[in-house]
Amino acid sequence: MNELHGAGVALVTPFHSDGSVDYEGLAQLIEYQISGTVDYLVSLGTTGEAATLTDAERKAVWKFTAEKVAGRVPLVAGIGGNNTADVVHQVNAFDPTGYSAILSASPYYNKPTQEGIYQHYKAVAAASPLPLILYNVPGRTASNVTVETTVRLAREVGNIVATKEASGSFDQFSKLMRDKPDEFLLISGDDPVTLPMMALGAVGVISVIANALPADVARLVQLCSEGHYEEARQVHTRLLHITELCFAEGNPTGVKAMLHQLGVCGPTVRLPLVSASESLKQMIQEELAAINAVHDI
Repeated sequence: MNELHGAGVALVTPFHSDGSVDYEGLAQLIEYQISGTVDYLVSLGTTGEAATLTDAERKAVWKFTAEKVAGRVPLVAGIGGNNTADVVHQVNAFDPTGYSAILSASPYYNKPTQEGIYQHYKAVAAASPLPLILYNVPGRTASNVTVETTVRLAREVGNIVATKEASGSFDQFSKLMRDKPDEFLLISGDDPVTLPMMALGAVGVISVIANALPADVARLVQLCSEGHYEEARQVHTRLLHITELCFAEGNPTGVKAMLHQLGVCGPTVRLPLVSASESLKQMIQEELAAINAVHDI
C-alpha cells in the first residue's frame, strides 16, 4: 500500500479548556500537517486520546477529519481495545468514507497468549472494510506481538497489510524484515528509531513529534527513503531532545504543550492525563527556539 509509505502523523485531538473537542483547533492542526508536507494522517490513534472519547465523539472526529482533509492526503483511523467483541462492533459501525486503512493496537492489560493475539486480529480483520495495520507497543500493552505471530497474520489474513512496530527490539525488527512477505510493510512506531528502522527496510513512521514539527519529520523520512543517511542523521540528531521532552510527562501531554506554544491548538488533555508542568513547558520553549534558530541559519 503506497498510501502507508512515508511520514504519517498520529494526530492529537485538540480540546477546549472545558474538555470538549475543539474542532477549530483540529482544523488548524490538519492544515498545519498538510502544509508541513506529511504523507498521511492517523485519526484517533492512541495519541489522539481515543480511549477517553465517547462513541459519538469518535464518529464525529473521524467524519470531521475526513471532510477537512478532503482527499488531499490518505487517512488512517485508529480502532483498538482489549475487548475483541467491542473492537469488532466499533469496526462494523465505522464509516470508512475518506479512509484508506485502520490501525489497531494489540489488546492491552489482558496479556493474551500469542494465539489469543492472532485470533483477536483475525476477528478484527474479518470485520474491517479496509486494510488493517497491526500496532505492537508492548511498553503500553504489557504483551509483545512476536515475529512469528506477525508473520502468521501477514501470511494468513489477506487484509492485514502492515505493522506499526514500537517494541524497541532491533532483533525483532531485523527478523520481521527477514521473514515477512515482500508486500507486508514495516512502519516505525517510535520517533527516535525511525532512521535506523528505515535503514533496515521500514517504509516510514507513524510519528507523534510530527504533530509539532511536521516538516522536520517529513524531511527525515524523505532523506532516509532516498538513501541520504548522513543528511538524515543530522535531522535525527536535532530532533532527539525535543522528542524526549515530548514524552517526559506522558503522551500527548508534551506534544500538546508544544502545539500550544506554536499557536496551533490548546494544551488541554483529558484525565487521567494532566497538562505539562511549568518546568517542562520552559524546557520545550527553549528547545523549540533552538530548533527554529537552526532553521533560520
